Amino acid sequence: MLDELLSSCALCPRQCKVNRKAGDVGACGVDARPKVAAVNIHLWEEPPISGTRGSGTIFFSGCTLKCVFCQNYPISQLGVGRPMSAEKLAQEMLALQWKGAHNINLVTASHQMAAVVEALCLAITCGFRLPLVYNTSGYDRVEILRLLEGIVDIYLPDIKYADPEVAQRCSNRADYVECNRLALLEMWRQVGPLKVGPDGIAYRGMLIRHLVLPEDLSGTADNLAFLAEKIGPEVWISLMHQYFPAHEAFHISPLNRKVTRREYEKAFSMVTRLGLENGFVQANSYASLIAR
Repeated sequence: MLDELLSSCALCPRQCKVNRKAGDVGACGVDARPKVAAVNIHLWEEPPISGTRGSGTIFFSGCTLKCVFCQNYPISQLGVGRPMSAEKLAQEMLALQWKGAHNINLVTASHQMAAVVEALCLAITCGFRLPLVYNTSGYDRVEILRLLEGIVDIYLPDIKYADPEVAQRCSNRADYVECNRLALLEMWRQVGPLKVGPDGIAYRGMLIRHLVLPEDLSGTADNLAFLAEKIGPEVWISLMHQYFPAHEAFHISPLNRKVTRREYEKAFSMVTRLGLENGFVQANSYASLIAR
């Protein structure tokens, strides 16, 4: 089903209708073939994702957004990466499993999920058994997410903005807020809160990331209030403090500076005020909001 959609591509909310199967490049910057920038063991995701042995990350080239501050812009917007067959992608998944990864972390794969599912089917026949992490900007179509039910074990989406005008200014998509919130509710319906085994490693559920931006362009209070009201206190949140100017942001105020300590503390105060007790804050390293 996902593969069929590539003939007139509708995998993401942009629905550019490009025939990627014929070799044409979609709004995401890639055709139908998997294009991968890096495959490695990542030790610096949130603790339930990275654990002690690391998360098996696969960084996909291209992106459905055009964020002016993207810290991975050579991969997302300049197309750094190499085409890869589904068979080779399956081999990479199996290699990460053999290296001891706790999971397979699909980084920015929304626009390449047709190839991912094909590779996954091949890998399973060869003994693949790790949880699949869908690491996304949160700019996803509900209709596509429904096709992934039972395939994705852990959703790791962003909630970037609360204001469509800011979303347009920062990521060139005014519809981000509407699409993102519908997508988060669908992900929650499928997997619910993060579930962690006795070893502290997540095996199912959703963990939502929110990157605090200068002058609250990220709309932290509004976004957290949405999560508290529409999902509830069970939701897991990672409140991120790692913003720094990158790509085009050096020339755009206030994105041309880091977030201040006061701005981050204000964002954190909203987490506690809304009773959102599950998740992580970020300083020099991740720290749990509550002991578990």
